[in-house]
Amino acid sequence: MLYHLSIAAEQPRHVAEVLAEFWGGKAAPFPPVSDDGWIAMAGDDRGTAIEVYPLGTVLREAEGDADASGDKQTAERFTATHAAIGTALDSERVFEIAARENWPAKYRKRGGQFGVIELWIEGRQMIELLTPEMQAEYLQAMTVENWERLIGRVQ
Repeated sequence: MLYHLSIAAEQPRHVAEVLAEFWGGKAAPFPPVSDDGWIAMAGDDRGTAIEVYPLGTVLREAEGDADASGDKQTAERFTATHAAIGTALDSERVFEIAARENWPAKYRKRGGQFGVIELWIEGRQMIELLTPEMQAEYLQAMTVENWERLIGRVQ
């Protein structure tokens, strides 16, 4: 079960607000790692959230009995980090929001198994949005057994 993850953005507050909109949730400041950090909260029973830090923020292990801390470095524009998140919105509304934000978005069928809307936050950070129909496809497809069959490793 994934409860939260973090990403970096050029405009953390704005990105957190838009992500919260996809969930029908709320965005709020998130200063534990960065004074400019924000958090998008789904408002669900799991505490699902995405922390959004300023681009260039990295997490570092703290010595002793202390929390990890945030530090700024030179920012790379793209990252391998991404997430698939569910939304109660339909595809039409997701594409409307993407167009309003001028963020590239397109429908993709992953491995011929399940659909996603590939959304590029600020044109640089991929998030896969799954509408209720896409979530059902995902849950049906993404089992250990189905994955092993897909990659040919059934034992």
